[in-house]
Amino acid sequence: MAATSPVTATGGYASQPYDRAKAVKDFDESKIGVKGLVDSGLQTIPPFFVHPPETLSDLGSRPGSDSAVPTVDLSGVTDSPARRAAAVDQIRRAASSLGFFQITNHGIPQEALDRTINSIRAFHEQSTATKARLYRREISTGINFISNVDLYNSQAASWRDTLQVRLGPTLADREEIPEVCRDEIVEWDREIRRLGGVLMGLMSEGLGLEEGKFKEMTFTEGRMMVGHYYPFCPQPDLTVGLKSHADPGVLTVLLQDHIGGLQVRSSEGWLDVKPVRGALVINVGDLLQIVSNEAYKSADHRVLANPSQEPRVSIAVFFNPSQRESVFGPLPELTSEEKPPLYRNFTYDEFMTRFFKKELDGKSLTNFFRK
Repeated sequence: MAATSPVTATGGYASQPYDRAKAVKDFDESKIGVKGLVDSGLQTIPPFFVHPPETLSDLGSRPGSDSAVPTVDLSGVTDSPARRAAAVDQIRRAASSLGFFQITNHGIPQEALDRTINSIRAFHEQSTATKARLYRREISTGINFISNVDLYNSQAASWRDTLQVRLGPTLADREEIPEVCRDEIVEWDREIRRLGGVLMGLMSEGLGLEEGKFKEMTFTEGRMMVGHYYPFCPQPDLTVGLKSHADPGVLTVLLQDHIGGLQVRSSEGWLDVKPVRGALVINVGDLLQIVSNEAYKSADHRVLANPSQEPRVSIAVFFNPSQRESVFGPLPELTSEEKPPLYRNFTYDEFMTRFFKKELDGKSLTNFFRK
């Protein structure tokens, strides 16, 4: 059905008919992604990428906000009880308030970080024809290349392309992983799986639980990697790189390059998550907020559209349970008469089905399962 175009090439309002559904379908079927639009010499973004005024009016950050996201030093956490206790306390405070923090001295060499970022950039900078072979909405083989996972049900598209790879519990078909980043992704999974175990232990202890509690719940086994590519946007004031959302799973580990643009929502407004060389960004997911009975808080976050001629690259690994039929809800150890459970029990399959039925926006997932 035709609709009125929300913008003209100069960003003003227009009255000519605009078939949004056809424009979205044509873009998706072209398989060129956002980078393909940029490579074509596009000077104005297609109208279906334009976000509503309430989003566009709030694209700034709080002055001085880049120092508000805590950084936790993990050196010595496996062999020094004092350093471990300090890290547990710092992580507990960050996870129970902002829901975001960065970690340094995590044991992954800088060379491995650089190789991983460079390999994902190399994938996205291959020819359109090469990438198009992996462009698909379904991920039955455990890998796909896509622009906007919620393209067809979101209010507006975001200015980015994504390579998705299932890491666990079973790695995607290795031969399907593009050769340009295959070895680096396999190595990255080894590093992140180890680090994920360390983080889960520290966060479990922060709740007063046994170190291995989250491991028992298979929280490190279900792992999905997304390699985002945010090319230059000619009209960054009209769209975003990744719209505001909270991650649905347990925990997210993010490697970002030096470009910046990631923001987290706080009680004081949007805070910049400033890139720190060698650091990884950690954030709490909705499932961990529920399981912890809100002792830990998931946080809305977003990425601004990239105004730089240099593309932004980031790699997130989402940690999730491995069994879709597993039942979750607030842990009994964390509830009492004084702190009754805030959420009902549900299967992980129901949880993720609900997530993919909504567009990637807002906190409706936790609200849906609230008692």
